[in-house]
Amino acid sequence: MLPSDETEKICILALIQTPGVGSVTIRQLISYCGGASNVFLSDYKKLIKIPGIGDKVVKAVLSKSFLQLAEIEYQKCTDTSVQLHFYNDATFPSRLKALYDAPVVLYSKGNIDFNAARTVGIVGTRQISDYGKAVTENTIKDLEPYKTLVVSGLAYGVDITAHRACLKTNLPTVGVMASGLDIIYPSSHKRTAQEMQEMGGIVTENTLGTKPDFMRFPARNRIIAGLSDVTIVIESGKKGGSLITVEFAQNYHRDVYAVPGMIGSGQSEGCNYLIRDHKASIFTSVEDMANALGWNQEKKPENITKVFPEPISFDGFTQDEGQVLSLIKQKGCMQIDELAWQSGMHLNKLATLLLNLEFQGMVRSLPGKKYALI
Repeated sequence: MLPSDETEKICILALIQTPGVGSVTIRQLISYCGGASNVFLSDYKKLIKIPGIGDKVVKAVLSKSFLQLAEIEYQKCTDTSVQLHFYNDATFPSRLKALYDAPVVLYSKGNIDFNAARTVGIVGTRQISDYGKAVTENTIKDLEPYKTLVVSGLAYGVDITAHRACLKTNLPTVGVMASGLDIIYPSSHKRTAQEMQEMGGIVTENTLGTKPDFMRFPARNRIIAGLSDVTIVIESGKKGGSLITVEFAQNYHRDVYAVPGMIGSGQSEGCNYLIRDHKASIFTSVEDMANALGWNQEKKPENITKVFPEPISFDGFTQDEGQVLSLIKQKGCMQIDELAWQSGMHLNKLATLLLNLEFQGMVRSLPGKKYALI
């Protein structure tokens, strides 16, 4: 008989493999049933009443056809040293917990500090130019003093250039994959993926044996954006995965930078477009970006809290506003992702609430998507 915690995890893996059941639906099912194992113990009448759960999904869940496969999957992960990070685990990346479309489980290999103080996503074209290669390598070199975790997609071009530059500078790096961990794509990057596991590693939301189908890459890009405090687009065409990553980053209220390129250059058309339409800040140097994000400023929460010698009353504010103001007061200043996680609010709702509190003269925004009381 398996311990209850293992049973719960196996049931989550079974839900992931059930057709028609995505990450949002899984959270819905678990929330209403009080646990993944309880989902499979529920009957049709209970499951069909859950909002957003249709007849097809209920029948697929009740078939329980993927429970045995999930148990085999769990054992394979144990045998091959694959680490599983479930969304309700302490090891699950805090930057992803507040995202409505975050994976419910991540598979990883290596030594990854998902909650590093600073994370930077570096993305770009697979058809990298000499200019793009030089910018990527110099950017990684200049990021080294800030001890950032560099996130990318292990693909050709900008991605692999960034990963290999990190290995040369001893900077931790994570490759987010669109396949299972046992299928390195492209296969020519297998050695690099192995070397990355010394200081960083590889991660995916896909089960073992999953092939890198075309539609899995946009889903992969949302994880890159979600894990990154700031995303830098080195080179990009007018269309491509990099621009999809930017869209996700903007939806998650993360900072985006783009490297300007030569007018008429196909590799820089996307970057110039992002800068022109104010969808990304212009990237001129790591130092300029660090200044804008507040990395070069020593902020000590205890110093900020001293401006409040007496207790502050939050009477007159809504319950949500009072909760957010209390959290910020306790910490001195807070990053929007941490606020979302602590408050349990979706990022879009929280961003609107914070904007209203700014208009009321209660909070001020700081570099790096942080907020403090006025």
